[in-house]
Amino acid sequence: MADNIAKLQVPGQEPVELPIKSGTAGHDVVDISTLGKSGYFTFDPGFMATASCESEITYIDGANGILLHRGYPIDQLATQSSYLEVCYLLLNGELPSQSQMQEFKTLVTYHTMVHEQLAQFYRGFRRDAHPMAILCGVVGALSAFYHDSLDVNDEHHRGVAAIRLISKMPTLAAMAYKYNLGQPFVYPRNDLSFAGNFLNMMFSVPCEEYVVNPVIERAMDRIFILHADHEQNASTSTVRLAGSSGANPFACISAGVASLWGPAHGGANEACLNMLEEIGSVDRIPEFIARAKDKNDPFRLMGFGHRVYKNFDPRATVMRETCHEVLAELNIQDPLLDVAMELERIALSDEYFIDKKLYPNVDFYSGIIMKAIGIPTSMFTVIFALSRTVGWVSHWQEMLSQPGHKIGRPRQLYTGAPQRDYVPGNQR
Repeated sequence: MADNIAKLQVPGQEPVELPIKSGTAGHDVVDISTLGKSGYFTFDPGFMATASCESEITYIDGANGILLHRGYPIDQLATQSSYLEVCYLLLNGELPSQSQMQEFKTLVTYHTMVHEQLAQFYRGFRRDAHPMAILCGVVGALSAFYHDSLDVNDEHHRGVAAIRLISKMPTLAAMAYKYNLGQPFVYPRNDLSFAGNFLNMMFSVPCEEYVVNPVIERAMDRIFILHADHEQNASTSTVRLAGSSGANPFACISAGVASLWGPAHGGANEACLNMLEEIGSVDRIPEFIARAKDKNDPFRLMGFGHRVYKNFDPRATVMRETCHEVLAELNIQDPLLDVAMELERIALSDEYFIDKKLYPNVDFYSGIIMKAIGIPTSMFTVIFALSRTVGWVSHWQEMLSQPGHKIGRPRQLYTGAPQRDYVPGNQR
């Protein structure tokens, strides 16, 4: 019994016994849910040492470069599966049979259209509005159109909302892009794959036929897979926290979109492309490499290393191969892509980068792929949100299905003024 109990000595009190819980993988955790009874709370800014929930969806071992979805390694899913199959896995816990997969694919495909009146929402934004600003608004607005799936305590309602969000997000994302360009919205097509349909809605125009390139289609599908979920990150935690209050699913996912927008989170691949533009040409790379090595220079090489993965990013291994496939297929002459490839070569061979494990990460490669495809940097985080929707929805459903879940209410260490009496204005 003593092996799975931690004892905390609180000044002036008897030791507090805290249960130790073990998962199927990863670190054991100390259950501090009863600690408040002792009059003390923990202080953990950024929740760097706090498990906020119990989950069966995704497991990350950053030290060893491991990412598992429901137990399946990400590299196996990215090279052998499809995004919709990964969606089914995240939502349901198991890979689907052929009949289950066909039924799920049909369900998603036939929910890709959005209410026609939603188009009016886009026209309320400035033409040059950031696509993420638009996405935050229109995702939250879905709750004004789909009233029949807002009861979060009803399992069927939650399932309907999940399918609607996964299905409609590519349509909403492509509409944001078309609105920025001033081009007409493109309706989804049921004869195309999930990735192919998104590419068609992005790049087709009424005056000529758009043919989906299978190499680009597969690359897009892999980008979706590799960004589908990443455990308890900032945006997923935001969705869970919003959902803990009983908020409707569309509001929760809109909150996730807002959290993802931050440059420290979903905006990383956009920041990577901005860095490449700052460098500008291959001949300027040595200057920026020297700055990156200088501890006194605030310049940072974006797209290298990762906060979670201390060895290598398992997603980047797959994305690197895909990146080179796309560049070979398109044979694009672009100075920024030349800069990116030279930076990759240096990072994989320079002792400084090797010693500090500053390997090119998934944001580096996905940014290059989307740049090559012709997607503007302002859309990068939108595509991330599109991909991550299934992860957000899966965690939201899991939380609501667990008995006894409570509204999130973090504590704080108050450092403001102590209690004081009000002083009338004429005496101050």
